[in-house]
Amino acid sequence: MRWIRAFQLFEQFRKTSISQSDLHRAEGKAVHLADKMNDFKLLLAMAKDSLSGHYKMNKWNLSIIVGTVLYVLSPLDAIPDVVPVLGWLDDLTIVGYAISKLSEEMLKYKKFKEKGMAAAG
Repeated sequence: MRWIRAFQLFEQFRKTSISQSDLHRAEGKAVHLADKMNDFKLLLAMAKDSLSGHYKMNKWNLSIIVGTVLYVLSPLDAIPDVVPVLGWLDDLTIVGYAISKLSEEMLKYKKFKEKGMAAAG
């Protein structure tokens, strides 16, 4: 039942806007995401580059990242983060969902970043 609530909140957050400040705060929460930490940080980088105009991503994919970030930041998630260990399980579920939906976009972004580094180097 809590997972249903988690996905309902995710859908609600997905329709909200996000700021650079939100993305910065989310970086601090990444340490709680265990093996999903690096992928979550990649999602944050994708959002930052997309919002700044450096990377083109469709609005649907960006909305998945926005919903994920706001869910992780929200104190109103299905299991409050103040509950030790369990409080992060629902966040991990939402982050895992986003990663599964955005796997192709993540690969595309990694190639985009590699090209940028090669051009700069």
